[in-house]
Amino acid sequence: MTTPREQNYRMPAEWAPHAATWIAWPHNSEDWPGKFQPIPWVYAEIVRHLSKVEDVHILVNDLPTETRATSMLRRAGANLARLHFHHWATDRVWLRDSGPIFIKNPKGDLAITNWKFNAWAKYDNWHRDDQIPQHIAKHYDIPQFKPEVIAPLGDPKAKPHRLVLEGGSIDTNGAGVLITTEECLLSEIQQRNPGLGDEESTRHHLEKAFHDYLGIDQTIWLHKGCAGDDTHGHVDDITRFVDENTILTAVEPNTRDENHLPLAENLDRLRAARNLKKQPFNIIELPMPSPVVFESQRLPASYANFYIANDLVLVPTFNDCNDRHALNIIAKCFPTRDVIGIHAVDLVWGLGTLHCMTQQEPA
Repeated sequence: MTTPREQNYRMPAEWAPHAATWIAWPHNSEDWPGKFQPIPWVYAEIVRHLSKVEDVHILVNDLPTETRATSMLRRAGANLARLHFHHWATDRVWLRDSGPIFIKNPKGDLAITNWKFNAWAKYDNWHRDDQIPQHIAKHYDIPQFKPEVIAPLGDPKAKPHRLVLEGGSIDTNGAGVLITTEECLLSEIQQRNPGLGDEESTRHHLEKAFHDYLGIDQTIWLHKGCAGDDTHGHVDDITRFVDENTILTAVEPNTRDENHLPLAENLDRLRAARNLKKQPFNIIELPMPSPVVFESQRLPASYANFYIANDLVLVPTFNDCNDRHALNIIAKCFPTRDVIGIHAVDLVWGLGTLHCMTQQEPA
C-alpha cells in the first residue's frame, strides 16, 4: 500500500480551519484524585467557548454520562446544536494523545493516521483509548493508515513494528517542519518503541515515519520537556509553532528552578535551527508560571499547552502574575483570534491541560 506522502496527504497546522474539535468527557476520578468534582465544570466552560466557533465531538462511556454532560453544558451556556456525542468508552480523556492525527490532501480529502497508543508507556489501562482512531475512521468512512516500520535495520529477520506516537509529542507548522523532544521519543525511560534499535536507529525510523505518514521534510529535535511532565517530555508543554516560521518557546529565567537549564538548552537549539529555506526561525520567548504544586507534587503547568480553534485560542492560566504576560504574548501571535484564559489549576492536577484534552479535525 502506498504511503500518505505518496498520496499527497499532509498534517495541517493547528491554526488551519477546523471542521470540529474532539474531546472525551471526564469520568475517571483517579486521574484527579480527591479533586474530580470541579473537572466536568472546567470541561463545560471549555466546550462553551469552542461551541461558539466550531462543532465539538464528545466521547462518553454511556447514555447516563451523555445526559449528565448535556445538562451541565446547557447550564454553562454551550451551543448544544454544535455538540455531537459518541458512545465510545475511553480509559482517559487525553485525546491529543489517544485520538487520531488527521491528515489532508490538496483536494480536501481527510484521512487518519492511527498510531498505536500505550498510555505513555507507563499505565496498563489503555486498550479502549487505543481504539478511538479506528472508531472515528469508521464513523466518517475515511481511510486510516497504521504507521509501521521494518526494524531493526539490517536484520534479515526483521518484522513490521507498529509505531507508538502521541499527538502531544509533536508539533508541526503544516508546511513540512515538525518539532519533538529526544526525552520523549528517544529515551529508554517510558520507551515508546523499544524494538527500533539504538538511539540513532530510532531517530532514523521516526523521521522516516514523520515523512511518510505526516508529510514532514524536517524534524527539529529539542532535548527535554518541562518539570512534572507525566509523559516524559511532550513538546506541547514547552514549544509550539504559531505560524510557518514563528516558534513560541517556554523559558525560565530563575536559575534555581529545575526548568531553567532544559528550557535554555531548547532555546539554544531553536536559535541554531534553520527552516527549509536555510533561514532562521522567528523565536518568541514565553514565560512559565511559578511552580504549581499539589500534595507535594510539581505539576506540568505551562502556558504553551494552549489550543488553537477557529477564531479562538484557549490558554491555560494558573492564578499567577505571569498569566497576563503570557496571554498578551500569545495574543500578539494571533491578532485575528480571541485569546481567552481558562483557569487550569484544578485541571493540571490530571497532569494535562487544554492542548492535551483536544484533537482538531481539519475542515
